[in-house]
Amino acid sequence: MSTATKTVQGSDLGLGAEEIRVTGIVQGVGFRPNVWHLANQLQLKGDVYNDSQGVVINVWGNIEAIDRFIKKLKTDVPPLARIDKIKRSSLPLNRSIPAEFTISVSQNNAVQTNITPDAAVCPECMADTLDPFGRRYRYALTNCTHCGPRFSIVDAIPYDRNNTSMKAFELCQDCAKEYQTPTDRRFHAQPNACYFCGPKLTLARVDGNPVCLESLTQLDDVDGACTILQNGGILAVKGIGGFHLACDATNAVAVQRLRDSKQRYGKPFALMARDIDVIKRYAIITGQEEAVLRSAEAPVVILQKSRQATSGMKRQFGKVDGERENDLTDIVDSVAPRQNSLGFMLPYTPMHHLMLRRMNRPIIFTSGNQSDEPQVISNNEVITRLADIVDYVLWHDRDIVNRVDDSVIRIIHNEPRLLRRARGYTPAPLPLPVGFEQAPELLAMGAELKNTFCLIKDGNAILSQHIGDLENALTFEDYQRNLALYAQLYQHTPEQIVIDCHPEYLSSKLGKQLTEDKQIDCLEVQHHHAHIAACMAENNYPLAAPPVLGVVLDGLGFGLDSTFWGGEFLHCDYLSAQRLATFKPVAMLGGSMAMREPWRNTYAQLMAEMGWAELKMNFGSLELVEYFENKPLASFNAMLTKGSHAPMASSCGRLFDAVAAAMGICRDGVIYEGQAAIELEAIVDQDTLHNEDERLAYPFTILSISVPGFEHGLPYIEPVAMWRAILSDLNLKTPAPVMSARFHKGLAKIIVTMIQKLSTRGEQRIIDTVALSGGVFQNKTLLEQVITRLEHDNFKVLTHRQVPCNDGGIALGQAVIGAAHLLKKNRR
Repeated sequence: MSTATKTVQGSDLGLGAEEIRVTGIVQGVGFRPNVWHLANQLQLKGDVYNDSQGVVINVWGNIEAIDRFIKKLKTDVPPLARIDKIKRSSLPLNRSIPAEFTISVSQNNAVQTNITPDAAVCPECMADTLDPFGRRYRYALTNCTHCGPRFSIVDAIPYDRNNTSMKAFELCQDCAKEYQTPTDRRFHAQPNACYFCGPKLTLARVDGNPVCLESLTQLDDVDGACTILQNGGILAVKGIGGFHLACDATNAVAVQRLRDSKQRYGKPFALMARDIDVIKRYAIITGQEEAVLRSAEAPVVILQKSRQATSGMKRQFGKVDGERENDLTDIVDSVAPRQNSLGFMLPYTPMHHLMLRRMNRPIIFTSGNQSDEPQVISNNEVITRLADIVDYVLWHDRDIVNRVDDSVIRIIHNEPRLLRRARGYTPAPLPLPVGFEQAPELLAMGAELKNTFCLIKDGNAILSQHIGDLENALTFEDYQRNLALYAQLYQHTPEQIVIDCHPEYLSSKLGKQLTEDKQIDCLEVQHHHAHIAACMAENNYPLAAPPVLGVVLDGLGFGLDSTFWGGEFLHCDYLSAQRLATFKPVAMLGGSMAMREPWRNTYAQLMAEMGWAELKMNFGSLELVEYFENKPLASFNAMLTKGSHAPMASSCGRLFDAVAAAMGICRDGVIYEGQAAIELEAIVDQDTLHNEDERLAYPFTILSISVPGFEHGLPYIEPVAMWRAILSDLNLKTPAPVMSARFHKGLAKIIVTMIQKLSTRGEQRIIDTVALSGGVFQNKTLLEQVITRLEHDNFKVLTHRQVPCNDGGIALGQAVIGAAHLLKKNRR
């Protein structure tokens, strides 16, 4: 936070008058009531109001008191607020001094403010909801200035009730009094409501027939939803940012029915549990993970599965009202097949808490959609898009304006790291590093998969919520709707649009169309340069700082030589990226089919390393070789020889696929992106990883390949020795978990060796900062191995925490690269 100060000239009585402008996350978070309290404590007069730039405070009083007021303003901040800047300027003392300090009506002018992310229900509101003597007893939509919906219900700035979907609900007398009373926790809480004046909750059947439940003990509709879950039903639940699909995670029939009807085959489901104690029956939770679960952001947190026996759970934990003895069972394996982790979240609205109070076991709580489609947000869509999936729906009549999926976090190397940035985090701005203060407005379109887009405005990057994969038509429509929404909310007029250099990305095609329509410049940015720039930006790496050595490991990105890259070592700053080294390029047998059938990558790798004759001679007895012999190898060999439908790619993601398939993991095909790599990591033997002799890690070497522009060749990671070690271990019938650990350790070692080679010249280190990015670094085992080894060698390591390392962070990188180019252009 920075503060610009201008001294106020007071009279002999020591009086002063100032206008104080505050920018940051200061609307919809109880900031004005907090200002009112502080001003009255210090006996200051004046007023405070919202405008489209933030919060404006006019104060009259003792100069020393005003200074104390400013100090308190910085330290006594409401829970959801964030001050980015305070600007002070003098007011004329000859103006009439107000009789008191008041909160005034919001004003409209140019947008420079930020919209607050949605927040989990606070303890005070939850206590109100559970108080049988309070007027909000069991009101499932209780909220205040410290919690509840924000971004998901706003359609314009400033954030006032008439600019949200709550404008349809007129406050009752009691709620209006709270809303207008500065000492009340609900003062200017825009979604404030109660039973009498607020949105109404209803439990209904999707077929329109009456709800008839077996038990007649339900307290209300939200409690009835619990009975449906306990009885094996599938329920649609309207949350803050969209509908979810829920069922009992211990009911095999319900889980399989949900998988079949949602058409989500194999990909793990997210889970919700009533409280931490329930989660602890099924997963190991560290203190850090528990803190993230309980946070106002309330994301899904990836936790290690517990090994505690189900029978032990039954003995340790007693029954809860409404549970039967045989209900205390384990989570069905198909919730997260072949995984050693589970994604859990805690209830984050009063409705969730009330629904799960009698539920002594976890529920699946996954996005309300067909697989790969955007999440349903309107009540009408439930009937048209979810009727074939759910039996019942628990909904209310408050509209969701903005779709916001659940965020996902994993603790890696003792840091919470966002794998998906959405509810609770967006659209909170990311302050840009030093040097970007005067960056012009621009729009970065993001990638094709896991898409987000990014605006630059007023020294901040505003990264959108997770949109999804644009190849889905409904998702692409949602992407375009969100682009228009953000432009309206932030009154954003870009000077430039930044796109990925892949010519077939839908985001790139749309970006080019927009630049033609708006008659503005378009900048194409290489995919992996954007990855590293995003990592630099979120670590506040200054614009003028020396270049870093960036390591990007992912699936595929369009390279500057028009081939596919995916395992790159780059010399990067915000303006340029030079390719210093790579992984060995290997053919993608069948093009995109290689991404869906991992065995193709295994075969292509082995043919590139040793050829069929050597493979057959030395390893002919392997089941893997027999598997290949049942394929039409003549056709595939012709493709490899001619390069037809077999583009070369230096992809680390495809290397993971190849190794997994060699071990029999996802060999024939994958159901979702990254499945083979995820399942390969899931089986890593920890004892082998941490205690086995380093020399047994699978070996790689570094060679050079002739490439134009590289006098001595482009260094690359050669995996032939690794493949011979893997095949030898397969011959010895070495357990797959041991092999997985050896592969991960060997890969980490060669990555660090390559970094050491590239960062030194003779005996002198010429680069000391390394940035790690790309979707492969979602792999906890690999990332921790690489970080630990680099830190041991005294490198400064930049990694992702606030922004996903996968393609969800690409837009931020594009944006800062575009901003750097515009700033350079404007300085000429």
